[in-house]
Amino acid sequence: MNLFPNIEKAYTKDKLPARDAQRLAQFITFGPMVFQTSRLMLKFGILDALRDNPLTIQEISEKAGISIYAAKVLLEASLSIGTVIIDPESDKYHLTKTGWFLLTDPMARVNMDFNHFVNYEGFFHLEEALKEGRPAGLEHFGNWPTIYEGLSSLPPEVQKSWFGFDHFYSDHSFREALEIIFSFKPLRIMDVGGNTGRFAQRAVASNEYVTVTIVDLPQQIGLMRKAVAGMPGEERIDARPMNLLDRSQEFPTDVNPDIIWMSQFLDCFSEEEISSILGRVKKIMRPGTRLLIMETFWDRQQFEPAALCLTMTSLYFTAMANGNSKMYHSDDMIRLVSEAGLEVESIHDGLGPGHSILVCKTLK
Repeated sequence: MNLFPNIEKAYTKDKLPARDAQRLAQFITFGPMVFQTSRLMLKFGILDALRDNPLTIQEISEKAGISIYAAKVLLEASLSIGTVIIDPESDKYHLTKTGWFLLTDPMARVNMDFNHFVNYEGFFHLEEALKEGRPAGLEHFGNWPTIYEGLSSLPPEVQKSWFGFDHFYSDHSFREALEIIFSFKPLRIMDVGGNTGRFAQRAVASNEYVTVTIVDLPQQIGLMRKAVAGMPGEERIDARPMNLLDRSQEFPTDVNPDIIWMSQFLDCFSEEEISSILGRVKKIMRPGTRLLIMETFWDRQQFEPAALCLTMTSLYFTAMANGNSKMYHSDDMIRLVSEAGLEVESIHDGLGPGHSILVCKTLK
C-alpha cells in the first residue's frame, strides 16, 4: 500500500505508551459526550470568551447565559477533553491550543456542523448499514435510496450543513484546478455530477469562450438552475439529466467535450458503479479528450489530520449517503481507471485542502 510520508509515519507504527493508549480507549468510549460538549462550548460562546481572557465559573456562566451548574459540567468535561485548562490559584479557565483550533479552524466548524446536523442521529444505524449495504441512517430524514435524491427535501439546517461541508472541500481547490483544466485550452467541458453549479460558474467566469454541460440527477439540475440564475455566463451553462446508477443510460454524444470533469464525484459510488461510469465515459472520449478526476485521496494527504477527516467521512457514505462508497485510496481509483481502458497521464497533488487530480486519457 502506497502512503504519503506523514500518513505512513502515523499509520504503520503503534507509538503510544500504554497509559496514553488506555486513556485514548476511554476517550473513544465517551466519544458522543466529547463531541456534544465541545459543540456546546462553541455554541454558547464559551471558547470564544476564553480566547480573550481567562474567566471563572461565575463569569463564564454570566457571559454564556447558562446556570452555574451547566457551566461547571461543561467546563469540567472540557478539562478532560483538553480544550481548556484551569489555573488552580485563581480558579480561572484558559483556552488551550486544541480549543483554539476548534474555535478558529474553518474546517473544524464545517465538520462539526456536518456531523451534528447530518450524521449524528443516523449513525445509530451504522451497524445495519455495514451489514446490509444500504444507508440505514438516512431513514432518519426520509425514504430515499440515497441522500442525493433527497437533498432538495432535507430540513433547512441539514441542507445548509451538507452543502457547507461539500462546498468547503471543493471550492478551495477550484482556482488551482481551473489552471490545470485551461492548460488544455478546452472550449467544451462536461461537468459530471455538477451539483449546484458552483464549478460551472467559476469556469465560465474564468474564460469567456468555454461552455459547460452539467450531467446530474434531475433534482440536482433543478437546484443548479436556481443557483446560477442571473449569474454572469449563465447562458453558457447547459445541463443534461442523467441517473448515473442506471447502467442503461449513456452519456450524451452531442456535447463532444474537450474536458470531462469529475470533482468529488466518484467517491459517491461503489467500485462496481465507478467501473460502469468510467466505461460509459470512455465511449464519448476522443484521442484528445481528457478526463480529470479530482478527489481527496486519504493516502495522498500531506498531514495526518486530513487523512483522519477522510477516513471518518467514508462512514458517512456508509450510514447516510448510499451504503457502499467511500473516500478512496488512490491506488484503488487508478486501478479502476485502468480497468476501464483508460490510463492516468499525470497526477497533481496538494490542491486546496488536500485534493488531487488524476488526468486520464484513452489508451492508444
